[in-house]
Amino acid sequence: MNFRWRIRAVVFVFLLVTASAFDYKDALSKSLLYFEAQRSGRLPYNQRVTWRSHSGLIDGLQQGVDLVGGYYDAGDHVKFGLPMAFTVTLLSWSVMEYGEQIAAAGEYGHALEAIKWGTDYFIKAHAEREVLWVEVGDGDTDHYCWQRSEDMTTSRKAYKIDSEHPGSDVAGETAAAMAAAAVVFRRENPRYAEILLRHARELFEFADGRRGRYDGSVREARRYYPSWSGYEDELLWAALWMHKATGREEYVDYVVEKAEEFGGIGWAMTEFSWDVKFAGVQILASKLLVEGNLSKKQRGVLEQYRSKAEHYICSCLNKNNGSNVHRTPGGMLFVREWNNMQYVANAAFLLSVYSDHLSKAGQQLHCPNGIVTIDDLRGEAKAQVDYLLGSNPLGISYLVGYGPKYPTKVHHRGASIVSYKRSKGFIGCMQGYYNWYARPDPNPNIIIGALVGGPDSKDRFKDDRMNYMQTEACTYNTAPLVGVFAKLDQHIQEVSNSTTTFSS
Repeated sequence: MNFRWRIRAVVFVFLLVTASAFDYKDALSKSLLYFEAQRSGRLPYNQRVTWRSHSGLIDGLQQGVDLVGGYYDAGDHVKFGLPMAFTVTLLSWSVMEYGEQIAAAGEYGHALEAIKWGTDYFIKAHAEREVLWVEVGDGDTDHYCWQRSEDMTTSRKAYKIDSEHPGSDVAGETAAAMAAAAVVFRRENPRYAEILLRHARELFEFADGRRGRYDGSVREARRYYPSWSGYEDELLWAALWMHKATGREEYVDYVVEKAEEFGGIGWAMTEFSWDVKFAGVQILASKLLVEGNLSKKQRGVLEQYRSKAEHYICSCLNKNNGSNVHRTPGGMLFVREWNNMQYVANAAFLLSVYSDHLSKAGQQLHCPNGIVTIDDLRGEAKAQVDYLLGSNPLGISYLVGYGPKYPTKVHHRGASIVSYKRSKGFIGCMQGYYNWYARPDPNPNIIIGALVGGPDSKDRFKDDRMNYMQTEACTYNTAPLVGVFAKLDQHIQEVSNSTTTFSS
């Protein structure tokens, strides 16, 4: 072999090894499996997580409404409407942005099932035009017990918002979820999409017309999912998704007219979460700039949204003057101690989406500390995903079930107790704590695809069921990863194809 062909062979091997360091297709499959583990209600015949069984079958009965279904948000058994709706919005956004890639990986059907399990529940929860049931179960009583969902003896009381007890944040987020899902289902199930859109319209009108924070109406939510950011970000967020679903100019006008009053062009953010939507709002608004027929006023305000969106992106890339997201020694973006991985996953998704936006617009990103290329954005998104999959100081995957080493003592009631399918004997409230919670052994059930809270600011992690700040997983942690995994898998295929062609 001459020198030139040796160089080509080395390059080929390097590209192939670099591209296939992680199996993103496998991570995608596992991430969608997680949502089946979090299902409440009567499970379908094609349920793949076999250690789970039916649960919450009388939800809403006490109040005379059918609230069976939906998702448990984390390791407990309360159904919280605000994070559940955000989960569905992010899943829908992932499918909108990366549906082709998800389909190429053979997971499109499972992605739609994950969305529809949530939207079917929201249809039930939106029982009347100005009534939305936003919580089932009580966090305080639920946390006194350590039981499987199939054995629940805790309160299943349901809580609602209505015209006298408003909740613009949760109504707005649910409107956003329904509108985003309507876009996803428009081609596959147009009748269902129309039903979702009707609910979305009514919920947006309810949220905007009866303004107020939901945790002022539903006090039981305050200790668990309080609306710290207020409801203004959800109203802007919902309006943008309504525009996406309907194409109606009135929603763009709403976002423009309310930009200053609601903080859309005022808040420069360094996080994006189930509570704080401003960065997502600003990125969605920025994407409208590539559309035609914008008025001078609309374009001017949307440019201000874009400026704030790029502050968030630059902060993730450490390219702002002083206002950047902290990084751990291992390179992970770090926002706060409790469940930090949600911010990592959300950042990876927004970086990926914005890189695609810049690519289509033929633009570069100008940060205070220099020009950032599209490859820089994509590289940072990949770096964050690779960190959570195992490229970190501890060599552990924080996506449960992925890779050779991952958390085995996840803070999750159902996963930590023998499966109902194997042992139908009733496990009482305190019995679960005595016999299962404090066990030093790994969980008997692997909750595949769950993204746990993750390590601290020094990359330290303790795999302990009692360490709920780090070992509990949430649906909204995994949701944004669906799209990112699919896109990274596509990149591997493209590199693999190109290197194969190159070598031949």
